[in-house]
Amino acid sequence: MNLTKHQEEKFKKLSINSWCELSLIIPHTYEDLRLHSKLQEHTFQLIDATVESVNKTPNSIQVTFFAHNFSYKIIGVLFHPKSYMMHQFKVGDRDYYFGMIECKLGSCSMSMPKKVTNIGQITPKYKSTLRADVMLRLIKENLTKQNLLAEGLKEEIANEILKLHFPNDKLYDLKNLESKTLKALKYLELFIYMKQLSKKRRYFKPIVSQDSDYKKWALSLPFKLTSEQISSIEDIKKDLSKDVSAKRMIVGDVGSGKTMVILASAHMMFPNRSILMAPTTILANQLFEEAKKYLPKVKITLVTNKSKKEDLSEYDFIIGTHALLYRELPKAGLVMVDEQHRFGTAQRNMLEKLVSSENKQDQAKPHYLQFSATPIPRTQAMIETAHIDVSLITSTPFKKDITSEVIHKSDFKKLLEHIKSEIIKGNQILLVYPLVEQSEVLEYQSIDEARSYWEKNFNNVYVTHGKDKQKEEVIKEFNQKGDILIATTVVEVGISLPKLSTIVIVGAERLGLSTLHQLRGRVSRTGLKGHCFLYTNSSSSQRLDKFTQTISGFDIANLDLRFRKSGDLLKGSSQSGNQFNWIDLSEDEGIVKSVKVDLLT
Repeated sequence: MNLTKHQEEKFKKLSINSWCELSLIIPHTYEDLRLHSKLQEHTFQLIDATVESVNKTPNSIQVTFFAHNFSYKIIGVLFHPKSYMMHQFKVGDRDYYFGMIECKLGSCSMSMPKKVTNIGQITPKYKSTLRADVMLRLIKENLTKQNLLAEGLKEEIANEILKLHFPNDKLYDLKNLESKTLKALKYLELFIYMKQLSKKRRYFKPIVSQDSDYKKWALSLPFKLTSEQISSIEDIKKDLSKDVSAKRMIVGDVGSGKTMVILASAHMMFPNRSILMAPTTILANQLFEEAKKYLPKVKITLVTNKSKKEDLSEYDFIIGTHALLYRELPKAGLVMVDEQHRFGTAQRNMLEKLVSSENKQDQAKPHYLQFSATPIPRTQAMIETAHIDVSLITSTPFKKDITSEVIHKSDFKKLLEHIKSEIIKGNQILLVYPLVEQSEVLEYQSIDEARSYWEKNFNNVYVTHGKDKQKEEVIKEFNQKGDILIATTVVEVGISLPKLSTIVIVGAERLGLSTLHQLRGRVSRTGLKGHCFLYTNSSSSQRLDKFTQTISGFDIANLDLRFRKSGDLLKGSSQSGNQFNWIDLSEDEGIVKSVKVDLLT
């Protein structure tokens, strides 16, 4: 795209980089300078009028017009007029005037009438950082079908969008756009966005490329892999054989068996080296134990802050926490990051860099897989494919039996009875509180306020939180000896507590549905009957009620999207607050599919 210096300056002021982006700045209203024979109240209209009289008061000018197109007298009123305005209205002159017409008690007025010359046109009006006339000129002179098509936009979309900027005889109701126009705007917005995402993708040679199988290994397992686990492993198998280093995100629901996909990937990379980084020592330990069990031929080691320094080049599969970033790592054909959202982008990049080729001309990189247990809406997954490959695991190896219920203060006695009966059965309870210390702002108890009650009335009560340096030891000991664990959302991700049957989340309405789903995923990990209680002081919550009706993480992600709206995927702040003006990721899956096909095929 070759821009002149003046165009570049205007693009900079508008914070845009393409003609497509310019076309998405649609008019906020239109000035209809066509002459109509029917008077419409509370509307800006053009009159063909003769000035019959002009009266000046200290704060206004009153002009009596005879509007020939209506055969009607209209009083024009200019408030706080500038001196030059007086010269526009001379008794006996016939001209065209434009302003807002209001009628009351049989008489009509026009506020702030102005003399106009470009009769017969519908002129779009824009709200932008440019002066109105400059913006209009930029659109008129440059926004062409040719420019939009040159950027890859489909002709039918370009035609529909251009109608909004060059309306000819049709006056669009911008507050109630027709379905076809609305779809075009959604398509355009997503087209621009996914195109920007795709520019972020970089292609590198792989350190190693190999075509190996997993089927014999899968048959040796004491259980059968699910079809979606196999589908993800197949995706990775293809990735590893390509002459481009893979960049793939595997998104699986809580308990969907991502661990086996990780191990299958390491198996397929063997005898070449794999490295896996996990966010906590507990998780790294769990993965290490599973790897030893299911990859007997592979030489495996665990790296944490407490590990002794050793030569890691002796190992085929290195599993560790962020402690890996501070060790001398040998070259690896495959790098994996579990619970990737728990690490910063800088940390993930650092790991990749540590095991990449040092030869600048070579620029070879390891295949890179990131795993996430936070399900994302399918629409978002499709958008992500513009800059990273995505595999979804939506099913679980066994069906979880979890009952979810919203409870209030009046249900506390019933909750206590449930907790006592679960402890008698040998099951464990998790109580999640919103804060560690007392807060004057929050109407819920903190851990510090609540713990004395539970410690007084129950045995084997353990307490931990995010700032607790001993939290991993506490959770480990609770796993073996505890009845009740009191914690903050520190337990949200990854930890396996086989005897945990019940979770109580205090102040549940304060958390996003995806976080609630992660917390609920801690129970019923081994087929136990599970219970999730959402404690709230709110009398009713449609959001929490909907949450209790589904246990699918991907359905929850869609609900979360509806209630919180999507964040900005491009800038990586995918939290809440809507970054799109037109597209609705919870509703517009068809449009997302269409853009994906047009852009990526």
